[in-house]
Amino acid sequence: MVDIFESFAEYSYLGIFMLLVGINVAPILMPPSWIVLASFYLLDPTLDILVLSVVGATGATLGRFLLKKFSGVFRRFVSGEQKSNLAIIDKYLHGKRYGYVLASFLFGATPLPSNFLFITYGLMHTKGLGIYAGFWVGRTISYAVTIYFGNIVLAPFLDAFEDRLVGILIIDGVGVGIILVLASINWIVLITQRKIKFVRPRLWRA
Repeated sequence: MVDIFESFAEYSYLGIFMLLVGINVAPILMPPSWIVLASFYLLDPTLDILVLSVVGATGATLGRFLLKKFSGVFRRFVSGEQKSNLAIIDKYLHGKRYGYVLASFLFGATPLPSNFLFITYGLMHTKGLGIYAGFWVGRTISYAVTIYFGNIVLAPFLDAFEDRLVGILIIDGVGVGIILVLASINWIVLITQRKIKFVRPRLWRA
């Protein structure tokens, strides 16, 4: 893993930007972006934290934009029932002031898996700069915090694993688990009745 970071680090912020785009285009099984940025900073403390955060957030946002575009292609395979569910979510967010901006900011500023969010955006054919602006601001803030505290948070975590890839895969596995939980929530009941109800995703049904 260190060799990969060092290869991209040779191109300074441009290399970091390109790596972040690639990581965020992938829908799954990619290391968390904050770990990547914190690792770059640990390798080269001369990097400016604010600039690194902005570069990382811009690369992540571009990557998620592309993921959203790719996901939209698969809308034709979505069932009528699922399209109706997506339409209700879309109507709910449009009905709230800054609904999409706040949703994107929430996923950008927290450890929530944003790949799930942008895949959903793609299936809903959501448009508007607000979804990217909210995400970019949230990511910039979260990256600045995680990079600044990287020596405290990241180094001890990675030291617990002989192979850094193991630690990264464990974190990504937790992210997949969160996605499965989110996919199991009946969002229609949550939005209309404000009650949490879980259902089996269609993928699991016989």
